[in-house]
Amino acid sequence: MGKMVDMSDFFQNLVGKVESVLGGDVQTLVKQQLQALTQPQTIQTLLDRADQAGLGDKVRSWISQSGNVPATPDEIRAILGSGTVHDLVEKTGLPADAVVTALVHFLPDAVDKNTPEGVLPAAGTTKSA
Repeated sequence: MGKMVDMSDFFQNLVGKVESVLGGDVQTLVKQQLQALTQPQTIQTLLDRADQAGLGDKVRSWISQSGNVPATPDEIRAILGSGTVHDLVEKTGLPADAVVTALVHFLPDAVDKNTPEGVLPAAGTTKSA
């Protein structure tokens, strides 16, 4: 339990330092990008990449209704791919380490919230009444 609090404190401290240096709101910048990363087709792409990197079970835990298994920065990089990380750096203006650290914190919950039924929604489908 103590380690989780320490990581949270560490993350908040890092966010504070990055925000003070860049004069921006890291959480807002990253959360805006999370919307694009958590579309049904993008979640499927994340899952495919995770499978290729041997991390599929981790991403499936975010999709399922069970607890989210945390990811390390290296695992987030493997799941997203260097091109996506580079695009996020370009879009946010943040250093890659700050982007990846923020995604370690936010991506599992964002995927979880966008898969409330515990399964990957089909791309382009809408809920019917």
